[in-house]
Amino acid sequence: MNKTYLYCFSGLLSLSVLSGCNLTPAFNTDKEKNQYQAKNQTPELIASPEEVVDALTIAALQLEVGELAKELKTPEFEDVWDRISYQLSINVPQNRQVVTERNWYAKHPSYIKRVSARASPFLHFIVEEIEKREMPIELALLPIVESAFDPFAYSHGRASGLWQFIPGTGNRFKLKQSWWYDGRRDVIAATRAALDYLSFLHKTLDGDWLNAIAAYNSGEGRVLRAIKRNRQKHLPTDFWSLDLPKETSAYVPKLLALADLLKRNDEFNLAWTKISNQPAIAVVDAKSQIDLAKAAELAEMDLEDLHHLNPDYNQWATDPNGPHKFILPIEKANAFEVALANLPNNKRMSWSRYIVKSGDTLGGIAQKFNTSLDVLRDVNKIKGRLIRVNQALLIPTSSIALTDYTLTAENRLVKKQNTKQASNKLTYIVQSGDTFWDISREYDVSIRSLAKWNGMAPKDPIKPGQKLVIWKDTVTKHQSENAVMRAITYRVRNGDSLARIAKKFKVKIVDIAKWNQLDTDKYLRVGQALKLYVDVTRT
Repeated sequence: MNKTYLYCFSGLLSLSVLSGCNLTPAFNTDKEKNQYQAKNQTPELIASPEEVVDALTIAALQLEVGELAKELKTPEFEDVWDRISYQLSINVPQNRQVVTERNWYAKHPSYIKRVSARASPFLHFIVEEIEKREMPIELALLPIVESAFDPFAYSHGRASGLWQFIPGTGNRFKLKQSWWYDGRRDVIAATRAALDYLSFLHKTLDGDWLNAIAAYNSGEGRVLRAIKRNRQKHLPTDFWSLDLPKETSAYVPKLLALADLLKRNDEFNLAWTKISNQPAIAVVDAKSQIDLAKAAELAEMDLEDLHHLNPDYNQWATDPNGPHKFILPIEKANAFEVALANLPNNKRMSWSRYIVKSGDTLGGIAQKFNTSLDVLRDVNKIKGRLIRVNQALLIPTSSIALTDYTLTAENRLVKKQNTKQASNKLTYIVQSGDTFWDISREYDVSIRSLAKWNGMAPKDPIKPGQKLVIWKDTVTKHQSENAVMRAITYRVRNGDSLARIAKKFKVKIVDIAKWNQLDTDKYLRVGQALKLYVDVTRT
């Protein structure tokens, strides 16, 4: 029987297998053999008939593995929501908590439609970040629960942005917060910080994702204490078994309900606004401070549209000390970079010259021109606060009217304060020593409402001179519509009476008594301090 030589090429895909082989006849001389090998440049293997059969079997298996790999390959999606739905993996129990939240979402399709439309610029980026870290794709739905995908959202707990970081946690994850810039509302920075925090929580809580998500809402300390209590009682420590605050107990079911609705959308048929499964945004670094109106002009965008993508900028320009990065529609990024490169540095901002007058302070000048103390010091090379009369200062100014920057912190506040909440709007000017509690008690409104009307949280500090809006359906005489209220301290003088003081300040005797817990049948003492709430437009 003639010998045969088997020449094979091997390849490694997911397994080391033979990819193909050729049978050749034996050579009569070494010369013939060498010529053949030189021509084909293949290694020579001598194989028995059994080895040939084994090789063919392996090749057949390779073909089967290849076909299976094609079947298991992640399909291509046109819609990001479909991409998310395909990867949902957390088990969703059909318990009362989840069903209750799911029913609410199912009954409010307009909410889902509105929220998914808001997610449009950012969702693809968020999904990519989650996939890179191999975290549960359900986390891409968390901004719906946190902020309804509103990057300007601000909660009663002082949480801000898409991922609702409170100031302390924002600092913990290096999200800068200044007068100019709030990293908690920077979608790129805050997304990465949120995923860092969730990864930390997942590791801290023994790899339990539901407990990690709960801790994102209430803090890891609270969840760890709940777990410790259950362990001491020999109870389970899964999320459903823990005694957690009411808000947190509903928080995780909300996320799971959204995942369930998306997974079974054929059944529930909600209108998730289609989001193209491709990058929608790009980030361009302007490298130094620039007026947002100028940036919008270079990007050939409406100023408000640019600011919607960059809600982290509180004022009309980027922070002098950075960052200066802009999120832009991906199709605008290259042209913006070119325009930036061709823009002279002195054209990035507008400047005005101010001559210091007697009585001026650096802080007062900064407030007058809507800038910060640090900026004035930096631009004018001033150490400390000392300035002199007739000194010339360079003041950065906006290139257009401040009111045209509709999404700055001040303009958003004005819009919020003017949003009608009741029949009458009162304006109250904060005095030294005032608290939300004092003011809410005087005007018979809740602290949370008072804070909300003024774009604040109940725990936010208030300062003298600050203007607060108060909305009421009914007002007393001293709280007339469009009143500007101030709290004053009045020292009782010789000859004063409640009636005389009430007449002088155009308030009611019963109100003075209520404000100061007075018995109207008792005499006032000379020098006695009375707190009065007066309308400065009438007094």
